[in-house]
Amino acid sequence: MAQARQLTEAREAFGWLRGGSQTVQQQALRDHAQAMTNFFAGTHRKPTWRKAGVHERFRIVGQRGQQWEVRRVSRKVGQVRIPKVGWVAFRWSRGVPEGVKSYRVTRDRAGRWHVAFAAIPDPIPAPGTGEVVGVDRGVVVSAALSTGDLLNVAGLTGREAQRLLRLQRRLARAQRGSNRSKRVKAAVAKLKARECDRRKDWVEQTTARPARRYDVIGGQALPVAAMTRSAKGTLEQPNRNVAAKAGRNRGILANARGGLVGRLEHKAPGRVVKINPRHTSQRCWECGHTAEENRKSQAVFLCVACGHTDNADVNAARNITDAPPQGFGVPAREALQPSAGATNREPQLITS
Repeated sequence: MAQARQLTEAREAFGWLRGGSQTVQQQALRDHAQAMTNFFAGTHRKPTWRKAGVHERFRIVGQRGQQWEVRRVSRKVGQVRIPKVGWVAFRWSRGVPEGVKSYRVTRDRAGRWHVAFAAIPDPIPAPGTGEVVGVDRGVVVSAALSTGDLLNVAGLTGREAQRLLRLQRRLARAQRGSNRSKRVKAAVAKLKARECDRRKDWVEQTTARPARRYDVIGGQALPVAAMTRSAKGTLEQPNRNVAAKAGRNRGILANARGGLVGRLEHKAPGRVVKINPRHTSQRCWECGHTAEENRKSQAVFLCVACGHTDNADVNAARNITDAPPQGFGVPAREALQPSAGATNREPQLITS
């Protein structure tokens, strides 16, 4: 590769570049080449310039024991050998399996360093009970299960949210690039990192339970990326209700709509069924009557035909697992067992 030869020449000419690891620099060139290939293929966006404080990361690739090594020194402490740096201690949160050929060192905006080893964990085995559960994702209620459970993401507390608001106002008044703005930015980043950590922990715990308990997990096929796209428009054609759309986008992302189903597919591959979301919030789970008037509010569902009352999100989750009306889908329990019940409906579901 031409860039690899240029890197060798540059390392000979500049001592500061020669002081870094050649393995890291070569891998950065490979990652950039792959990113450009994905961009021209139309599958990814164009790679952006690295920004200090944002893109602070590098990747080590090679055989364990040769280019790098990892060892455990105590119950909670491990060490990894980084080229040109030496042994670096880290908190041992889980074991490093054999066969790992790369790891990534990252510095987040809160100033914390992380090391992640590239390993694919084993999926959670199905319990074999034949039970099915439906999951409805929302904004007010993060996840509603067909069992009646209502789950919400653990975010910032009230005092933390107030402190974040004060810091953001202080940052808006600070001069751009000043030492004060840097200190306030670091404080804001710490609170944001705390919120992100709690959201990730909630997703891990919430997805582990249904993966262990149920054989089939049904969910709505929601295009989260399209739903959270900016509604700003252009100067020539500005959109309306931009502030309301931005608030809804923040609510969707804060409730981890995409991450919830993504982790379920990782932990229970082949057992997650995505159902067409059409009318799932307007259809009565008891009698099957579908009407906009059934949804009285965000939380209240009252069927105008049979009088059935339920939580609106729970009713939608139960519709995901049960037979939908007029054949716009099939029950989630029939997705993996098509011969379980005869049906003349046309299946229109998307399976993972």
